Amino acid sequence: MFKRSAADYVFDAVNILFFTLFTLLCVFPIYYLFINTISDNSLVQAGQVNLYPRGIQFDNYLALLNVGDLGNAAMVTVGRTLLGTVTMALTCALVGYLVTQNAMFGRKVIYRGIVVIMYFNAGLVPWYLNMSMLGLTNNFWGYIIPAIVQPFNVILVKTYVESIPGELQESAFIDGAGYLTVFGRIILPLCKPILATIAVFGAVMHWNSFMDSVILMGGDPNLYTLQHRLYLYLNKATNLGKLMNSGGSISEADVTSALNSRVVSLTVAMVTIIPILLVYPFMQRYFQKGIMLGAVKG
Repeated sequence: MFKRSAADYVFDAVNILFFTLFTLLCVFPIYYLFINTISDNSLVQAGQVNLYPRGIQFDNYLALLNVGDLGNAAMVTVGRTLLGTVTMALTCALVGYLVTQNAMFGRKVIYRGIVVIMYFNAGLVPWYLNMSMLGLTNNFWGYIIPAIVQPFNVILVKTYVESIPGELQESAFIDGAGYLTVFGRIILPLCKPILATIAVFGAVMHWNSFMDSVILMGGDPNLYTLQHRLYLYLNKATNLGKLMNSGGSISEADVTSALNSRVVSLTVAMVTIIPILLVYPFMQRYFQKGIMLGAVKG
């Protein structure tokens, strides 16, 4: 046991105070969004809800059930998140494993090419033309296929696989196992921490993805994601608000629509972040372990 000095106590107090304030700064935007969704809509519109909810009600969340196409957009987003995350994690794991095998032809060139495309891309227009020629516009697979291989995730898996003792693979090869057998029965089970890490990355990316829906799915509203629908509601509320402020002619129904759109936008924004908030605490243990084990190679 060491005797603590006054400076130690002061340091601890300042440290705790700093991180407490930092935590509050991170949590407050989510808290502010939540209290605005459960407060009286007229008070929210007037900007009178700041630190605590006023006129608590949950009608906004119940009203989401009556919003057109929102349920379909939610299903599209959930579907692409689940399917996209699983395919991305498995594909990145396979590619990361293969580029560690000396027997793979051109593995160094392939790996360096993967690293290069992490920093450089052709641009938006060539990307759209390529997606169009591949038939991935107005197609659900346009969400999945382009995101199957993520260079950063491949690098994480490669580094992690290189930290696994090579004797495990060699013993399997001696027993007659092939590369796919070694990958499926040895490497994949041992890669659970890093797979959980890249699964978090993939799930957040797919759930929050927005531009691919706007650019690729413009001709099929049934494939709009939840984030795209949120954008449409926000855009509608903004345009009606500008018309009202400019003194333009607007009906009472449009005013009600504008107010409802704003409230729905806040509520949808809260709904879109709830799944990530619920999933991440359970994945945090694997996330930290995967990052640390795959980050340093001795």
